Amino acid sequence: MTERSSDRESEQRVFDLYDDYCHGRIDRRDFLVRAGALTIGGVSALTMAQALLPRYARAQTISFTDPRIKGTYVTYPSPGGNSGTMRGYLVQPSGPGPFPVVLVIHENRGLNPYIEDVARRAAVEGFLALAPDGLFPVGGYPGNDDDGRTLQAKLDQAKLRTDMLNGAKFLKAHKMSTGKLGVTGFCWGGSTTNFLAAELGADVKAAVPFYGAAAETARVPEIKAPLLIQYAENDERINAMWPAYEAALKAAGVRYEVYIYPSTQHGFHNNSTPRYHEASAKLAWERTIAFFKKHLG
Repeated sequence: MTERSSDRESEQRVFDLYDDYCHGRIDRRDFLVRAGALTIGGVSALTMAQALLPRYARAQTISFTDPRIKGTYVTYPSPGGNSGTMRGYLVQPSGPGPFPVVLVIHENRGLNPYIEDVARRAAVEGFLALAPDGLFPVGGYPGNDDDGRTLQAKLDQAKLRTDMLNGAKFLKAHKMSTGKLGVTGFCWGGSTTNFLAAELGADVKAAVPFYGAAAETARVPEIKAPLLIQYAENDERINAMWPAYEAALKAAGVRYEVYIYPSTQHGFHNNSTPRYHEASAKLAWERTIAFFKKHLG
C-alpha cells in the first residue's frame, strides 16, 4: 500500500470515527483517542479529529436581524409528546403572506445554531419555516452538541417523533400558512422526514430527507408526497438502506428523485464542521429550494 493511499484510508477512518461519535456509538474522549492513534502524513490525526468538532460561528449565513425575515421562538401544544408542549424557532419572510411552509428537523442533538440558520435560509426564499427543538421537554438545546446528543438519546423516541409530527401540524395550520407543507431534515431529521411523509400522507406536499434512514418498508405506500432524497457518497450505514427503499418506492408508485453527492461524508450540508462540502451543499440546497417552490407553489 502506498503512503498516499494509506493517508486516504486514515482520513476516511477519522471521518468514520467522527460519525460514530456523532451518533453516540463512542464518546468524545474515545473519538479523540482513537483518531490520535492514526497517522496522516506521518503525524498524528488528532489535529484533524479536533478540527471536525463543530464551530457554530461558521454556520451563520443569514443574520438573526436580516431585514428579509422575522424570527421568533414559539410554543405550541404537543399532545402525546414528551411533555405535552413544544418550542420551536419560527421564521417568517417579510411581506403580508400567507406563505407555503417548511418544517426543518434537526439532527440527533437538538436545535443547534446550524439548524436555526437553515430555517432562516428557507425563510429568505419565501417559506414560513419552523425548526422545532426536540429537547424542549428537557430544558432545550443545552448550548453544546455533546450534552444535546446525550439528552436526545434519553428521550422517549416515539414521543419525540410525535413532537415533530405536532410541529408539522402546528405549522400547516398557522395563520400565515397557505396550508402547503414541505418537510426537510438532516441525519436523524432526515429519517424523521421519511417518517412524517408516511405518517402524514397527503398532508405533506414535498419532502427532502438529507442522509436519513429509510422509511419502514411496510409504510412506504402511505407516502403521497414527492421525495427529493439526498445522500453522501461515503455513508455506508445509510446508503445500505437505499436499494430496498428504492424498490419499495417504485412498487408503491411514489414519485422521487435521488442524488448521491461524490466525495462527500455524512453531514456534508452542515457548514459548522470540516465534513462540509461546499459545492455539494450549495447544489443540494438549490435543488431543495427549487423542489419546494415547484411543489408548494
